[in-house]
Amino acid sequence: MNIIYLDNSATTKMDERVVEEMIPYLSENYGNPSSIYSIGRENKKVIEDAREKVAKILNCKADEIYFTSGGSESDNTAIRGIAYANKKKGNHIITSKIEHPAVLETCKQLEKEGFEVSYISIDEKGIINLEELKQSIKDTTILISIMFANNEIGTIQPIEEIGKIAKNHNIYFHTDAVQAVGNILIDVDKLNIDSLSLSAHKFYGPKGVGALYVRKGVNFNKFINGGHQERNKRAGTENVAGIVGLGKAIELAYEDLEEHNKKIRELRDYYVSNVVKRIPYIKINGDMENRLPGNSNISFRYIEGEGLLLNLDLKGICASSGSACTSGSLDPSHVLIAIGLPHEIAHGSLRISIGKYNTKEEIDYLIESLVEIVGRLREMSPLWEKVIEEEK
Repeated sequence: MNIIYLDNSATTKMDERVVEEMIPYLSENYGNPSSIYSIGRENKKVIEDAREKVAKILNCKADEIYFTSGGSESDNTAIRGIAYANKKKGNHIITSKIEHPAVLETCKQLEKEGFEVSYISIDEKGIINLEELKQSIKDTTILISIMFANNEIGTIQPIEEIGKIAKNHNIYFHTDAVQAVGNILIDVDKLNIDSLSLSAHKFYGPKGVGALYVRKGVNFNKFINGGHQERNKRAGTENVAGIVGLGKAIELAYEDLEEHNKKIRELRDYYVSNVVKRIPYIKINGDMENRLPGNSNISFRYIEGEGLLLNLDLKGICASSGSACTSGSLDPSHVLIAIGLPHEIAHGSLRISIGKYNTKEEIDYLIESLVEIVGRLREMSPLWEKVIEEEK
């Protein structure tokens, strides 16, 4: 049975060109970048080349890019690093209710350490309440951390407006752009972003490597103690192959971004329109305009999301009911609850995230499978019997 992978928000298949670029640094080019001999210096150079590639995409300086192990480390480093370094100025942080756990759990930990955190509400489409954000600002506010695009419902936040608010109040602005990088053009200078997190495996690069942008002049504490790598901010021998892969992947992602987005947006819209036509009692979650091109999140009433996922898996279809980081939880998605869905509807949600390797034939197979599975699961539900009776 062929696997149909439709969970590209969780991770993506590595581009073969990225793999080819990495292979030499997994074999013969094994020197430690901190060494002064030639095979060490050569590896130091390719790290700096990758740094330049990331900086070019974000429109920042190369020495404002720090390589990390991924999005979670980048989020932790940005939020905790800025909070600790600026504690004398204030102890108040503003974030939203729909952030990734890497942000929410970090903020909860900081609350235990004496920091104050405000969690801003969102509307039914998943857009942050800008008025509430403005009203939450205090003299002690040192950091605003709002994600660029949501990992579950795909909603893109008004980042430029948030950046202006932060700048006008002299507050640092960090954004978790893990889902956005590779899908959206990002100019950190134009958007007044002071810090940004990204992860290679979301745009067809390797797992276990990411980057953190921090604007020059922003004071932040280092997160890992030890050697003097990454300008003395992130100790540890660099993941040379991973960094090379990240550099190549981000370069490729922005070479054909418009064509890539057009293709996956058309497939996403084709999928959604057919589900709307053929399956009743559904709700599309998130904003269909301000949304990641490949993302779809639909709630199917009168069924459980877990049963839907298991049945799709039996047909070789990989999908998700929410974030991969919370898939072990039986609680409904905190994002879907935040946009106002009742628990029973939130439990029946399905996230489909389409990538560059998906085809129309795969989407057709998904649609036919959903029609069959949803119908069968509903027939087994006592609630569905009531619906049928009421319609009679």
